[in-house]
Amino acid sequence: MRAVVQRVNGASVVVAGETVGEISGEGLCVLVGVTHADSEEEAAQLARKLWSLRILADEKSCSDVNAPLLVISQFTLYGDARKGRRPTWNAAAPGDVAEPLVNEVVARLRALGATVETGRFGASMRVSLTNEGPFTVLLDV
Repeated sequence: MRAVVQRVNGASVVVAGETVGEISGEGLCVLVGVTHADSEEEAAQLARKLWSLRILADEKSCSDVNAPLLVISQFTLYGDARKGRRPTWNAAAPGDVAEPLVNEVVARLRALGATVETGRFGASMRVSLTNEGPFTVLLDV
């Protein structure tokens, strides 16, 4: 699994004019990509990492300050544009594989005590955020 993690001061995701997920104040906006070999173990590992990653103010984690997370599926994280001008998506898992694993990340975070908002899998989404810092980290598990 691959994640782009941004420290934010508020973030939201809108689908067809409706806000489907929103966090306010300090937290993390997380874009999650799934590849073919990923499993529930990678989902659990990513959830633990996100909950304990010390990138908030004063080197705190979401678990330290009970900060919320906005988790959004994004298959394009496994796009490959090394050849030609058009990316290929061969490394991205198909929706029937990816959706349950993204849902597993969310479920594991909630089981750890996190407040988690989400986008809508497979939808055309508009993501808005205020990147605090700016601070962005790439994670591969």
